[in-house]
Amino acid sequence: MSRKFLGFLLVVLLVLGVTPLTTRAQDKVTITVSTWAGVDEAAELQGLLDEINSNNDEYEIVHQPIPADYYTTVKTQLAAPGTGADMYWMDQNNMALASEGVFMSLNDCLAEAEPGTAGDLNDYYPGILAVNEFDGEVYGLPWIAQPVIVYYNKALFDAAGLEYPASDWTWDTFTELATALTLDTDGDGEVDQWGFTNNSWPPPYIFVWQAGGELINEDFSEAPIDSPEFIEGFEFYLSTAYNPEVSPSREVIAEQGFGEMFKAGKIAMFMGGAADDLDRVEGLDVGVVRVPGHPVTGSHTTFAWNASTVINANTEHPEEACKALVALTDAIHHWKIVSPRISQATVEHLVASEPRKEASAEVIIEAAQDMRALPIFGNYAEFDSVFWSEFWGPLINDETDLSVQELAEEVRFDLEDTLP
Repeated sequence: MSRKFLGFLLVVLLVLGVTPLTTRAQDKVTITVSTWAGVDEAAELQGLLDEINSNNDEYEIVHQPIPADYYTTVKTQLAAPGTGADMYWMDQNNMALASEGVFMSLNDCLAEAEPGTAGDLNDYYPGILAVNEFDGEVYGLPWIAQPVIVYYNKALFDAAGLEYPASDWTWDTFTELATALTLDTDGDGEVDQWGFTNNSWPPPYIFVWQAGGELINEDFSEAPIDSPEFIEGFEFYLSTAYNPEVSPSREVIAEQGFGEMFKAGKIAMFMGGAADDLDRVEGLDVGVVRVPGHPVTGSHTTFAWNASTVINANTEHPEEACKALVALTDAIHHWKIVSPRISQATVEHLVASEPRKEASAEVIIEAAQDMRALPIFGNYAEFDSVFWSEFWGPLINDETDLSVQELAEEVRFDLEDTLP
């Protein structure tokens, strides 16, 4: 065999060996995902995508961020087939779009998902997954469920000679502490430190649920906001807002900033999301504890902001999009906190995802066991608008002379007109 022939044969073998790899790379399907991520968050997300893309030969996930007017843009794209991304981030309220048929059902593509993976629907907290369910179909995979917890300034407690709040504290304890921590610290006759703050955040559902009330009943047929339990919870909520005995006025908050006042050391207790940076403010020694519980029911139920990733119903690559969705969701579960998966509800997993939360991790995991999401349905946006404009807003902003009970009895009918 001549050297020329051997050389030719070697070239042929090399070409044959390389061609399949090249073909596979060229055959990878592009799956686009749009999010609201800003520059820094998008850079972190891209790191996840790079790893996913390098570890499979079926699809390439390409990020198409929409950092401004996100939902306006997304709704426009979804209304014009062929113009949008394959996948989108959706917060809890906007999951209601599933009722319009714009998202792909995940039931079939996740039917054989391996247990313990991001595609295993049984591994999600049921109340969080429920936000993604409509008429028996699942339309999104949750990637975060962020319970509300209480951040407190240890120095202010120490200066007042008060013990830090314990896990079993109640509304009564909370009120006592908030009152004791509302002070005129410089003796000029003006209060300059407050025990708590509420400018319509946190949401009232926390206390309503703890008292045994419901915003909407289980089958979405009633809005029982005039029940004794709902009224009790909402009245306690109002007692924490713009109340000079425990919290700053609208004017003070507008002038000094809401969260900024806590960071400036002027608010002793602040309710925020578990992922907030309030426990790592430079110059502050901040502790965390779960929200106070109802003094009779003992419930420490808390609200959880949550978000999911959905697949565009008009994607040209449903099979690859589903695989990409599972891979991306799993990656985010190791990045964002708190993971909405039951199997990942551990201090170890949370700290691995966000090391800066190590000191708060145990409390966050405890709070996650009592978190609830909003009851989302197709017309939720209108329901929410009525609830705010006719009930919540007028009460917290002192725009009505009616009692909570009287207004609830009036507004209930308007709310129920929006239900399915």
